[in-house]
Amino acid sequence: MKCKNLKIKGIAVVLVAFSMSVFSCKEAPKEQAKDVETSEVSLKDAEPFFKLSLAQWSIHKMIRNDSVDPYSFAEKAKKWGFTGLEYVSQLYNPELENANYSEEAMAAFVEKSNAEAKKYGLKNVLIMIDGQGNLAVNDEKERNETVEKHKKWVDAAAAMGCHAIRVNLTGSSVPEEWKVNAVDGLTKLATYAKGKNINVLVENHGGLSSNGELHAEVMKAVNMDNCGTLPDFGNFCITRSEDGCAQEYDNYKGIAELMPYAKAVSAKSHDFDEEGNETKLDYPRILKIVKDAGYTGYIGVEYEGSILGEEEGILATRDLLIKAGKELK
Repeated sequence: MKCKNLKIKGIAVVLVAFSMSVFSCKEAPKEQAKDVETSEVSLKDAEPFFKLSLAQWSIHKMIRNDSVDPYSFAEKAKKWGFTGLEYVSQLYNPELENANYSEEAMAAFVEKSNAEAKKYGLKNVLIMIDGQGNLAVNDEKERNETVEKHKKWVDAAAAMGCHAIRVNLTGSSVPEEWKVNAVDGLTKLATYAKGKNINVLVENHGGLSSNGELHAEVMKAVNMDNCGTLPDFGNFCITRSEDGCAQEYDNYKGIAELMPYAKAVSAKSHDFDEEGNETKLDYPRILKIVKDAGYTGYIGVEYEGSILGEEEGILATRDLLIKAGKELK
């Protein structure tokens, strides 16, 4: 009997040990799965509130000075980690200009750009239009001609799947005249663009367009859902002098005034300190203004410095945006 009891006890011990082993093995995967799940949640929470696009102006020196093909834009943007493309019309001159922006030339631009964007899986976001006239000039005939010149770019943007074109609101230097002219020019262009499902966006880009309060008054007066702003972090010089900027509007005030009408945002940068911060612009402060306005669309990197090379500057701006965006509470 003692021998049998010993055997039974021995078997019981083995069974208990085995069941404990099985139980711990079953529990282990659950703990691992919990860790993975927690990690995924924390990574998701850390994503910035915006998407990243690249403004083609960031590589204008490569294109103009180093003969880089402007149609390599998508390839470069993909390599540098961007998902959206912001084209600059003047970087396709003299090809388009020499052809007088003919239908054939514009169609070729659209076809090539679409092919490259599709090849690299990127989104065409907008086209920045330059050199097509003054939308806020006193002469109504000239203003109307400018509207007509922009229509081909509205068509191109629609064919490329962009949501907007960016225009310059140049013209009169007299505030009241400028405002009346700007409202007229924008209303006419936005009315055409509405039928193409394209937004017409005005950047603070010098002159009275860099006066945030006046710029916002124009938007309120136009009052069209497809006419808005493209606040640039750093373009608030109203008048220039030989030494630089003679009259500059407050950047942070201007951005705050333009954000209620914003359908795109441009992250301007020039230089960085050892910690990777822009030396003249407080990115965390600006991004808080952008976020508080409820904006969650694309922010376009627009490096315009001369100390770093264009690729280095683009990456530094991208990294600063991501860092500052993630740290916002």
